Amino acid sequence: MASPSTAQRHRVAVIGLGSIGGAAAGSLAVAGRHDVVACVRQPIARLILDAPGGTSEVALRALTDPAQVEAPADWVLICTKTFHTEATAPWLKRLCAPSTRVAVLQNGIDHVARVAPLAQGATVLPVIVYYNGERLAADRVRLRQGANADFVVPNDDAGRGFAQLIDGTPLRVQLGDDFITLAWRKLLLNAVASPMTALTLQRQAVLRRPDIKALCMEVLAEAVAVGRAEGAKLADDEAARTLDTLYTFSGELGTSMYFDRLAGGKLEIEALNGAIVAAGERHGIRTPLNRALLALLRAVSDAAGK
Repeated sequence: MASPSTAQRHRVAVIGLGSIGGAAAGSLAVAGRHDVVACVRQPIARLILDAPGGTSEVALRALTDPAQVEAPADWVLICTKTFHTEATAPWLKRLCAPSTRVAVLQNGIDHVARVAPLAQGATVLPVIVYYNGERLAADRVRLRQGANADFVVPNDDAGRGFAQLIDGTPLRVQLGDDFITLAWRKLLLNAVASPMTALTLQRQAVLRRPDIKALCMEVLAEAVAVGRAEGAKLADDEAARTLDTLYTFSGELGTSMYFDRLAGGKLEIEALNGAIVAAGERHGIRTPLNRALLALLRAVSDAAGK
């Protein structure tokens, strides 16, 4: 991999400046190796990044209208919620050329299927995000790192290019050879941490309750069966491993769904338990507990949207 001082400088557009996009844009801007622009609804002149290594403030160019895009980007990072993917189409129309690479930093397992129809022939790269971001203000985000990697991408040309793009920032990229299994393992984490924290309005410490742990194990058992039918190589003790991983995180951490519910926003349930239920239907596998969580959180989300 090229050293940060000799690597090629790229034009990078980050669509969505929430907890994930803010941390990614802030990390890239602080590193100073690339020309970073944010595609946002409201203009900002700076971004403050609270990271494990300290707090940094950087000037950040922000565009609020796709018409302001002057040339295609080398890299586009889509960091919106999955239910806002269609809204990125006007941005992608202006930002993408066949040589552009679009990294999808979203939840779920269908990154490429969601974005490829909008990407104007650009290469679409699915990205699994493991860091915890918390948006503190419109121009301030907190980055917390807990896993061995912050991003996991396929071990292919686009994935290796993404690793080079991120090199020199605090964020760590892992290349994965069996991406479908890795994507399902991330989905398993989200399928219990997100609904349990959002429904109870408690941070991840709630997962340590014996009754919640037992419920999580049953939810995960359904999801593991579905994941295997989809081709993921999941272990016999995958459910227990998933909870063990969650228990390595601080109980004070919140999930994005927890923060969305606190803010009275729409919840990203369709890409999580909704994806498990939909895949279960494709394979004839019953998922009653995931279906129950989906129904409850759909009701919460719909009420928030009124």
